[in-house]
Amino acid sequence: MNINLMLAPLVSLIAGILILVMPRLLNYIVAIYLIVIGLIGLLGGSNFHIR
Repeated sequence: MNINLMLAPLVSLIAGILILVMPRLLNYIVAIYLIVIGLIGLLGGSNFHIR
């Protein structure tokens, strides 16, 4: 039995729960997200394949 779990929905679910518990955490989550997306864009995200 293979369980295939996508990373983005899992990260967004965890982030959503953390934001509900600690609303001030939203600033850090958004900042980290933007930095990661920017780095992936600069480094050529098409080369990364997560399975």
